[in-house]
Amino acid sequence: MPDEVKKGKVLYFAEINNVSGKAIYQMKIIDASPIRLVFSVENVSTMRYHLLPIFHPGDLQSVYFLDRESDSVWRYYSIVRIGQTANGLMAGNDSSFINRAVAFYRNLVGIPTTQEPPVAP
Repeated sequence: MPDEVKKGKVLYFAEINNVSGKAIYQMKIIDASPIRLVFSVENVSTMRYHLLPIFHPGDLQSVYFLDRESDSVWRYYSIVRIGQTANGLMAGNDSSFINRAVAFYRNLVGIPTTQEPPVAP
């Protein structure tokens, strides 16, 4: 809920996707104000592809930055890190991470996910 997004707050959420199934994530709110939102996300459960572990807890980390430039313009950027204990099958899968970042952005600004094609093949 919006009232939970406060500096220093730690939140948890679940995600189900077609590659890794269900995963539990931890979100830490680093900065939250009317002009800036910074938060980190890290998996806290093992993520699997079929039965094979691909990400152990803490292997998939990202930080998101949103800065207000004007009343109607926000600047967005993020950094993603994959831990050293992640399964080697995940190496070289840049398109998945690019499309995830773009999907997050589209959702944030209200662009329907079915409106545009994926950015990376």
